[in-house]
Amino acid sequence: MGRRNRAPSSVCPVLLCFLLYISFVSEPSNAQSLPAFACNVAGNNSLAGFGFCNTKIKIESRVADLVGRLTLQEKIKFLGSSGNGASRLGIPTYEWWAEALHGVSFIGPATRFSKLVPSATCFPQVILTAASFNVSLFKAIGKAVSTEARAMYNVGLAGLTYWSPNVNIFRDPRWGRGQETPGEDPTLSSKYAVAYVKGLQETDGGDPNRLKVGACCKHSTAYDLEKWKGVSRYTFNAVVTQQDLDDTYNPPFKSCVIDGNVACIMCSYNQVNGKPTCADPGLLSGLIRGQWKLNGYIVSDCDSLGILYGAQHYTKTPEEAAAKSILAGLDLNCGSFLGNHTENAVKKGMIKEADINKAISNNFATLMRLGFFDGNPKNQPYGSLGPKDVCTAEHQELAAETARQGIVLLKNVAGSLPLSPSAIKTLAVIGPNANVTKTMIGNYEGVACKYTTPLQGLERTVLTTKYHRGCNNVTCVAADLVSATALAASADVTVLVMGADQSIEKETLDRIDLNLPGKQQELVTQVAKAAKGPVVLVIMSGGGFDITFAKNDEKIKSIMWVGYPGEAGGLAIADVIFGRHNPSGNLPMTWYPQSYVEKVPMTNMNMRPDKLSGYPGRTYRFYTGETVYAFGHGLSYSNFSHQLLKAPKLVSLNLEESHACLSSSECQSLDAFGPHCDNNAVGGRLDFEVQLKVTNAGDREGSHTVFLFTTPPEVHGSPVKHLLGFEKVRLRKSEEAMVRFKVNVCKDLSVVDEIGTRKIALGHHLLHVGSLKHSLNITV
Repeated sequence: MGRRNRAPSSVCPVLLCFLLYISFVSEPSNAQSLPAFACNVAGNNSLAGFGFCNTKIKIESRVADLVGRLTLQEKIKFLGSSGNGASRLGIPTYEWWAEALHGVSFIGPATRFSKLVPSATCFPQVILTAASFNVSLFKAIGKAVSTEARAMYNVGLAGLTYWSPNVNIFRDPRWGRGQETPGEDPTLSSKYAVAYVKGLQETDGGDPNRLKVGACCKHSTAYDLEKWKGVSRYTFNAVVTQQDLDDTYNPPFKSCVIDGNVACIMCSYNQVNGKPTCADPGLLSGLIRGQWKLNGYIVSDCDSLGILYGAQHYTKTPEEAAAKSILAGLDLNCGSFLGNHTENAVKKGMIKEADINKAISNNFATLMRLGFFDGNPKNQPYGSLGPKDVCTAEHQELAAETARQGIVLLKNVAGSLPLSPSAIKTLAVIGPNANVTKTMIGNYEGVACKYTTPLQGLERTVLTTKYHRGCNNVTCVAADLVSATALAASADVTVLVMGADQSIEKETLDRIDLNLPGKQQELVTQVAKAAKGPVVLVIMSGGGFDITFAKNDEKIKSIMWVGYPGEAGGLAIADVIFGRHNPSGNLPMTWYPQSYVEKVPMTNMNMRPDKLSGYPGRTYRFYTGETVYAFGHGLSYSNFSHQLLKAPKLVSLNLEESHACLSSSECQSLDAFGPHCDNNAVGGRLDFEVQLKVTNAGDREGSHTVFLFTTPPEVHGSPVKHLLGFEKVRLRKSEEAMVRFKVNVCKDLSVVDEIGTRKIALGHHLLHVGSLKHSLNITV
């Protein structure tokens, strides 16, 4: 099955996506249609006698009743994402595939737009939302998106299951899909995942057995390569240590399941250590459903099973691929592979009908939690939602506010920003991203309610605003230096809006280098040289660039990174530039120099450095080399100070008398589990608080993210530093606030050892908050 987000190399993807696109843009009717739902007792009284339609009994009993009524052929149909249903039982076809990465998307056949609902709120791409480091904002967006999704479902334009969010770690700056993720840090990614999933799924009543819509955390696991120097995601074998899996790649998925109660996990295309993830029983049945206790279903990335058979040659026959995947723990196939090959697998004795029952039971249980088997959704909670609840003023303002909070001020010489509109007679706006619309919403996009481009946002403030593209597009094969420099030379202030779009970085396309594309660097340098007044450089992109040249250019007074800022991006950019909003975003990923990627192949999955080979390691947690801008970097128009009020200097662990570490002076670490990690056994001393006073010492109101990092002892290849937590506070001028971090020694101050076991490192730990450092010693 072709699709933009998962298997564009499979059967006729371009044609299929084109047809899907045409279907949503050319919908001729304003007529309202009913959504797909089962158990329409009002329309068919005979359905009332079916146990699976009885909402008064437990979901498990309803599922068992339904499965017991199906033939083998009907059961197999329910292993696929479309083409299912059982009309004799009053069950229509349900299309599983829909997307809601940062708003209801037209990607996936379950969703379409029409004259009835022509658009939906397009929030900033995830990487910029993550830069806000605001957990309450993450959840608010999820809640808004689920409201719009339910509203569209009620008029037959959308489904109930959304294969979002993408919580893969942004391991390599060249990755084309890094824009979809919350960044490079497992703590941030986990907190984002849980908040967004809860926003999507939680009902107003808070019943964990009910879902507003079903979320899906993808793509498990160690998936972060598209197509790089001939290496394809479809055949890539990610060689990953158990330490890196448990320490870096898996934590966001674990948090999705355990803390977010997510309804779905999606397995990825790639192999991990020689096994396709969608046919790995250790991952699917052992870890996700076994250890983590997934309450939901596991779905393949589209065409994954065809790929593991046809491209990876993991099995000799398609029947074997179908059997291995289901036996590994796969419940649902995006595509038709299981529908085509499972019956033969049963006939050949490769799989039993009971295994199919188990898989479809997980799928049915999810649909029952969504109310699909509860009759007409108009008579259920959220049944009153409709077109009036999509693109509301509240949701559009939330999109704008998210962009404001995410924008990162990277450079600001001598307080050059904010600009004073009254001091500017002529404003020059130059660059290929200065007047874009769709570029601002990135991929997995929908149809925006409306757009405010950067140019539109700026010209609303400065009456005389002159615009020139500088390049025809971001590839910037040729730059019009003469016109661009002449415009800058005549203006009081110049704003350059440069960067990338989906032609540079996207699904199926990784970058080769970290330089600005084409002649963008030359354009920026020459415009800055010719400019009469200060120059503001705005970078619109998912990943970072090596803009050392601009960082060091004295004529470029300010630099902002705006991600892909969503439908209201231009409004947010102008609000920051002119000081209507005090910037508070922080980078969720490291910006490396070009020399870094010249040393590091994308195919090397190791997070930790290797001194023998010269491999420098990845992300702020392990890389100690030169950066252009560091993880967490972000400037404000205010100054914030921190004062440590409370933190322990010593934590002593009580061990059993027989514990080996009591008799050995060489003991460097302890297991992060056992009696010594039981708070009740040691009087609660393993939980402690770090208390800080944060003061806004600047002359304007602003928000500020307080980061608590730890540097553990050098044992088991521990990180250079690691983010324990963060808290965003908003303070008026001269206002103070208390920020508290709760820390558990065994959970938060432990590290993962070489075989994947969590260990408490004994000895000297260093807690950091800004420039503050506090020593903590853990002993036995």
